[in-house]
Amino acid sequence: MTTDAHAGRGRRTVTVHGQDSHGSSEDWLAEEAPVEVRYNGEPFAVMMATPVDLEDFARGFSLSEGLVDSVDGIHGVDVQARLEGFVVDIDAPSVAIPQASDARLLPGRSGCGLCGSRRLEDVLQAPTPVADGPLLDSAALQRASLDLERFQPINASTGAMHAAAWAALDGRIAIVREDVGRHNALDKLLGALVRQGVDLRDGFVLVSSRASYEMVTKAARLGVGLLAAVSAPTALAVDLARASNLTLVGFVRPGRQVVYSHPQRLRGPV
Repeated sequence: MTTDAHAGRGRRTVTVHGQDSHGSSEDWLAEEAPVEVRYNGEPFAVMMATPVDLEDFARGFSLSEGLVDSVDGIHGVDVQARLEGFVVDIDAPSVAIPQASDARLLPGRSGCGLCGSRRLEDVLQAPTPVADGPLLDSAALQRASLDLERFQPINASTGAMHAAAWAALDGRIAIVREDVGRHNALDKLLGALVRQGVDLRDGFVLVSSRASYEMVTKAARLGVGLLAAVSAPTALAVDLARASNLTLVGFVRPGRQVVYSHPQRLRGPV
């Protein structure tokens, strides 16, 4: 994770109106910038993202979208700041770039997972089912959800960031990535996990957003066994989770959570 205390945020002058007074002040705001993704020097997509942890984003994005088969297929990532935004050039000799007629030619918004996909079959392919892993106490999800907020420094000062966290089987949070886009936050986390060689059977992913089908697809493609969200999943996300042998949990709140698929990975009361 970035060590710059102010990375991912910018300060702007604002006018604050209160019930009895108003005046000028300064506010921290989340940064959002165009990030051009290139493979071997060739443009592939432009995503709107918070420009921190972009090397992790590059690895996670490449793997979660099936463009490379393993982290070993990425030989390097070069991040360059430009006047207009950022360029992330990924050295991946065996990258599976779609043909020109099918390529992601449209820009991606910060809230976009698969923006630019041009064929239905590209969007709705269920990943290979993930392997069964160790049992997880339901209380571990509660522990992680209660601790997540204190691992979100950019959100603490801006109030505008999503987070994706990796927690151990006992619920202790080990790695967190933040971004204005929930898909970007998850890609950053997945990239950090594979870069650090984390065994994805020994924990779970918790996201501070809803769980859409793209989030399920990304997690399952890398072999994550359990994806938990503080908000709701979509119906399609549940269908894909069931087909992918992924345990999907939503509405993780104090004292309660809803399991939508493969409850066999969880045991005990919350």
